[in-house]
Amino acid sequence: MELTEKVFKVGAAESFLPQIGRVVQAGEIELAVFRISDGRFFAVENKNPHPKGGPLAEGIVSGKYLYDPLYDWKIDLETGDVQAPDHGKVRTFPVRLEEGAVIIAV
Repeated sequence: MELTEKVFKVGAAESFLPQIGRVVQAGEIELAVFRISDGRFFAVENKNPHPKGGPLAEGIVSGKYLYDPLYDWKIDLETGDVQAPDHGKVRTFPVRLEEGAVIIAV
């Protein structure tokens, strides 16, 4: 089976506020996109890995970590790994900037 990557332009870079999550749709996947304080962008599936689920876009960002809004789990935005003592993983997606636009591959 051949895997194909789809690319989505989700908005102008300046429309993403630093450290504030924003929900975007990339095909069938709902993403939470974050611009961290150093200007880098990260995209994760907007789905909490906690057994009870929930959104991630409303979480608090500190450095490259996201603190989810419901259970206070600490999630590494680069890898998607939930930090100890909790465990789990969030799907991450590559983000790049092109001519001032935020581009995400899924």
